[in-house]
Amino acid sequence: MPNRDGLTLGYRFMWRLNWLLLHVAGPAEQSENRDPRRRMERERAERVARYRAEGAEH
Repeated sequence: MPNRDGLTLGYRFMWRLNWLLLHVAGPAEQSENRDPRRRMERERAERVARYRAEGAEH
């Protein structure tokens, strides 16, 4: 199945590793706008949306 989200294998691997490390050894639960895991998720969603928007232009 082709990668349709525009994220490289290395990026996805490192993203998941960082997310898991933050889940296990990161800071205590924080508000939505201060939680580093939620920030990572928002940044990834923005990246995917940008990639898909660029694909729709072509």
